[in-house]
Amino acid sequence: MAIIVLDRDGVINYDSDAHIKSADEWTPLPGSIEAMAELSRAGHQLVIATNQSGLALGLFDLDDLEAMHAKMRALVEDAGGEIAAIFYCPHSPEDNCRCRKPEPGLLDAIEAEFDTSLHGCYLVGDQLKDLHTALTKGCRPVLVRTGAGEGTLRQLLQQPDERLADTAVFDNLAQFAQFLLGTSPSGAQ
Repeated sequence: MAIIVLDRDGVINYDSDAHIKSADEWTPLPGSIEAMAELSRAGHQLVIATNQSGLALGLFDLDDLEAMHAKMRALVEDAGGEIAAIFYCPHSPEDNCRCRKPEPGLLDAIEAEFDTSLHGCYLVGDQLKDLHTALTKGCRPVLVRTGAGEGTLRQLLQQPDERLADTAVFDNLAQFAQFLLGTSPSGAQ
């Protein structure tokens, strides 16, 4: 069973410069929940790896974060899928921790939890830090255009990074799932 690592904000749900601070503010992007359920039903283990500096900044607490994740899990389960695990970094950028992407700590924790290597697994994100995190473990970086993805793509085109030359780019998580599962779009967007 292959693990697929997903960033959260901007990939699964709408992102905000002011941070997503509650389950009420946590709103899935169109097609993302269904895509996750399809990937899960096809036998992939979905693991979320997300920076959540809003905790360190005091913008929300652990109960708020757990409520957001419970909402996400419930929506995926209602669609017939499952999220295998959620890993998050609670630190601010100033903390210089090993778990804040682009550092590899979250991926280290995933490998330890699942007793496996993530080498060759897909890591889907919308920011350069996600793509750089993928490179630390030999994951296959995937960029979605949702969230900060369009800006990230422009940045890559303006300042090419040879290490990311093979990064696959998709409009959204649903398009990535269609590619991976070899299915055609199930409806017009």
